[in-house]
Amino acid sequence: MNNKTFTHIVILLFFLADLSAFGQSLMPANIFTDHMVLQRDKIVPIWGKASPKEKIKVEFAGQIKTTRAGADGKWIVRLDPLVASAVGRDMSISGKSEVLIKDILVGEVWICSGQSNMFMSPASIPEIRGLVPLVKNMRSFNVKNTVALKEQEEIQGKWKVGHPNSAVAFSFAYFLNNLAEVPVGIIKTAWGSSSIEAWMPRSMTQKLPLFDTIMNDFDADTQRVKRIEELMSRPDKWTNKENIFLRRNPNIIYNAMMHPLIPFACRGLLWYQGERNTRYMSGLPDVDDINWFHRVCGIKDYDQALKQWIQTYRDRWNDEEMHFMVVMLPGYGKGIESKKVIDPESPTEPSWAWMRESQAAALDLPYVTLINTIDLGDVNNIHPHDKLPIGQRAALLAAKNTLGQDVQDMGPTLKNVEIQGSELVVYFNNADGLKTTNHKAPSGFWIADESGQWTKAKAKIKGECVVLSSSEIEKPKYVRYAFAGKPNVNLVNGSELPAYPFRTDPWEK
Repeated sequence: MNNKTFTHIVILLFFLADLSAFGQSLMPANIFTDHMVLQRDKIVPIWGKASPKEKIKVEFAGQIKTTRAGADGKWIVRLDPLVASAVGRDMSISGKSEVLIKDILVGEVWICSGQSNMFMSPASIPEIRGLVPLVKNMRSFNVKNTVALKEQEEIQGKWKVGHPNSAVAFSFAYFLNNLAEVPVGIIKTAWGSSSIEAWMPRSMTQKLPLFDTIMNDFDADTQRVKRIEELMSRPDKWTNKENIFLRRNPNIIYNAMMHPLIPFACRGLLWYQGERNTRYMSGLPDVDDINWFHRVCGIKDYDQALKQWIQTYRDRWNDEEMHFMVVMLPGYGKGIESKKVIDPESPTEPSWAWMRESQAAALDLPYVTLINTIDLGDVNNIHPHDKLPIGQRAALLAAKNTLGQDVQDMGPTLKNVEIQGSELVVYFNNADGLKTTNHKAPSGFWIADESGQWTKAKAKIKGECVVLSSSEIEKPKYVRYAFAGKPNVNLVNGSELPAYPFRTDPWEK
């Protein structure tokens, strides 16, 4: 190689390096598009990519924020808390070029996530579909169903004017909009058949031994990983069988459908998931090539999984006040793998009652609420259509707990139980106007003495309490209310909100 050739090569390398350094066009993250809604009253991160060290300026709603991209081209600014606005405004992001994001509203932003009952479209539910002409100031971002073996930086989807394509999310957004009187933005990221493990980052293996085992099994299954990689190479050509296969794996949905949303400012997350984790009471079952997807935590383990999952998301969003609303699993009449046929009204069967108890354990954390669905559901259908009340009740909880409104947001909850001779007196919170929906005696109550034999209780309302007795039990001590797969319940307060299920006995299933 002569000196002239060497000089040309050096010049070419410097030229290529210069292109590498300055070839990245200014680009905000994919979540920032026309028609989006930004969260009010919170710091709002705006981020993206540009050339290394490029100076970036973001202008919106009278604010100007500047920064420089890092050596990797990444940049982020944080807008000061914004006031709600239903007037569409534009955001300018400028550096060596300019990006204009148009028609931005400011209001309440919620992520709606979970499996098939969150994914269900409003198209098949007339009472929700009928709300479409009444929609105002509502925007939605539908995250594309996809997977990734590593945490992704960009989300797939875009904002649109109008309602989300989820019956529960749409119902929630509609009633929240009416209560808050500000724009509502919904980010729907859901996929049928997905377990809670599918929505977990790998870091949670350090906190949950069962998840650690699940991910070790996943990594060791090289054939499964290769199949995922092959399907990822043709993302828009999956068969239904391939779609089902992908969504039943752990972690990879989180990587592609949740992680890229962080740290988009939102009020909280509405979570409707759990059905996939009801096949076993506890532990991880032995599996084979046919039922490999059963390798998820069971009902009794779900409580710790859910609490750790919530805290992990808060840590990643850097928002300890990020609110989580958990949709209680509604009535359903089938049991677990070892006993699929059960008495749907019995309080001792291996039913979804135990999963509801695990879901309720999340109430140990601050800024968590549980949406009561015990009067809803279908004894034979895991995908019931009574989704409108779920959205209504979620909106009431959000109005009370995130907006500070003085509304009745909950049905009666257990306060305490007193033993009075041969009777048990159950006292409730939120019991103003306590009544039944059919003007009959309260149903769904079972009582037991120390023997542990449960019997249906004779129940009567007395003010804001319910008095229980049975001719079969002389000294009752414990109560189970609505603690069954599909209980027959009718107890509500004056706002027509149903009483929450509970049990007072110390016995484990």
